[in-house]
Amino acid sequence: MKTTIRVGALAAVSALALAACASAPEDETSESATSGTSESAAPAESVDYMACMVSDAGGFDDKSFNQSAYEGLERAVDELGITKAQAESTSDSDYGPNLEAQVAAGCDLIITVGFLLSQATVESALANPDVSYAIIDDLADNDFDGTTDAPNIKPITFETDEAAFLAGYAAASATGTGTVGTFGGMDIPSVTIFMDGYNAGVEYFNEQNDGDVSVLGMDSFSGNFDDQPAGKNLAQGQLDQGADIIMPVAGPVGLGAASAIQAAGDSWLIGVDSDWTATAPEYSDIVFTSVLKNIANSVYDTIDATITDGFSAEPYVGTLENEGVGVADFAEGTVSDDVLAELDEISAGIIAGDIEASGAAE
Repeated sequence: MKTTIRVGALAAVSALALAACASAPEDETSESATSGTSESAAPAESVDYMACMVSDAGGFDDKSFNQSAYEGLERAVDELGITKAQAESTSDSDYGPNLEAQVAAGCDLIITVGFLLSQATVESALANPDVSYAIIDDLADNDFDGTTDAPNIKPITFETDEAAFLAGYAAASATGTGTVGTFGGMDIPSVTIFMDGYNAGVEYFNEQNDGDVSVLGMDSFSGNFDDQPAGKNLAQGQLDQGADIIMPVAGPVGLGAASAIQAAGDSWLIGVDSDWTATAPEYSDIVFTSVLKNIANSVYDTIDATITDGFSAEPYVGTLENEGVGVADFAEGTVSDDVLAELDEISAGIIAGDIEASGAAE
């Protein structure tokens, strides 16, 4: 049983078990050679359209953004009647070959998952101008001139600092030690935006309530998204310093943090990207809340809009206002009714522009 509050979009997520990558299916009715699993059953009316996806090194069962993205692809297969292909990356060196395989398979839209695929996506898009691309969590602006580096790439981005601000405020209200923590997988914008919003929410709580809650780990990174022992060590270090609520922004590395937090017995985890009570049920007893990106819906909507209206490179931006981001239910008994009401007011203030999720209140 959990306190009922949903600020923004909630992603109902189920665990997926996917195998290693290969190439895309040869035709619309064949098995997906990339995963070794059969295509989802198409609706009665199928569409001559193939959407494809390439994961980052975290894989499609990362209990985080790769998994959420893949669920959006599967939903499009089920509801829109398209076919799909996917390529699961295990290292950076897989990105280029996996993209080449999707192009060779004849994909109409290739969706890449994460900042780490940005350069490979741009290179593939420039080499294949007749193929449409979308990239999750990145603007594909590798020369940092403010524009996407290829005209056939649609960025799918999320203002996760808005939702993380709410989680930080709630964590500051609930901590019993006066110390909370966070750390990232890599020092990249799609990670640090969570951490910045979280820290800003704690600071706003302090300002509004004459509090003195501190945040550990704003400069801490595991260096990757798959080293679970590193996540366990980082979390343990923060637990040892008194943190009792920790938000790892590191994909599967966060599972290592969860194991340390669960072993501590008196601390909480904040999940990211998806609702960790669903994606990591073995840790549901320690999940304080999760900062959500509604990635699955953004993937589905991008495919649907492309089929209906044609490809558009205009970026999708998920916000509290359009329910592209949000926070999941809080663990029962951790957040008071007064704080829940304050979170509703803060959410409205962020949407109205009266509260900056990066920190400064106007």
